Amino acid sequence: MSVPRGLGKLPVVASGEDRVPALEQELRCARGVPPSDKTLAAFPPARQICPSMSNTPEKAAPEYYIRGPNDTEARGPFTVEQLASLAETGQLDSETLYYDAAVEQWALLGSNEELKAVIFPEKKKLVVKAKENIKALNVQKEEHKAITVEQMLAAAEGRTEDTKDKRDPLIEQGRCAKIGMYSALMMCLLSAASLILPHIDIVMAADFGRIVKLPGVMFGLVDVICVVALALGVAAMYPLIRFRAALGAGFFALLFWLQDQPTLALAVAAGSAGLYFSTVFLSYIPTIAAALVGLGGMGLFAYHLILVM
Repeated sequence: MSVPRGLGKLPVVASGEDRVPALEQELRCARGVPPSDKTLAAFPPARQICPSMSNTPEKAAPEYYIRGPNDTEARGPFTVEQLASLAETGQLDSETLYYDAAVEQWALLGSNEELKAVIFPEKKKLVVKAKENIKALNVQKEEHKAITVEQMLAAAEGRTEDTKDKRDPLIEQGRCAKIGMYSALMMCLLSAASLILPHIDIVMAADFGRIVKLPGVMFGLVDVICVVALALGVAAMYPLIRFRAALGAGFFALLFWLQDQPTLALAVAAGSAGLYFSTVFLSYIPTIAAALVGLGGMGLFAYHLILVM
């Protein structure tokens, strides 16, 4: 009869000429294997080695000896529950050997499917559930795009479809004032060029005696002052600009009309009117109309005085 390796010297009981290992019989009792004939002959009923084989209905839990593949000493005995605890702590695996008393030899724990299922139960894998589209009041819908800074400013200024009826009038007035100011600057620049350039030699010589005898040059110098003030954004010059526009329209329009030059009279009148109203209107359409009329009139006026005459 074979003996598990690594169990050391096992105690034996003599019965005549036979010597039966007591540990072998205990393993048989643990597995529920009936005692052999030699055991029954060696142990009388008064010294039953297998109490579990008596008439009592309870059956002892099986116990196992184990050892590593390279170990020479065995450990045990262990119950199945104890083996499962050792497996959880990593002290044994499916390559660990156990002594199978049924076949009286060492075997791998992984080779016994029933024992393996108890000692190494399969752990349930955690599965991440797929994202569910749950409607909620406080969750932004995917089709809604993020609002940009430009869109926020446009909404605040009333430049969107939803806020165009809530537009701040001060914003529109400020923009119209800038359009009028830049238009007036260009008109004054055209007027100054058309009035000064034909007499540029007198102006460069600083001959004030001759300058005061030329009203056109005087108006041109006033236009230069207006250009500088408008370029600096001095809105306080608007009254002077309006006065210059009204005086220029009356003086030059009448002068050119009397000289039988209706084109120049009409051009200076349109330019002066555009200059005047560019500093008055604070809405888009009137301001743009005044700018177009004024620039057209002053441009025609400058063309005739500089290039034609």
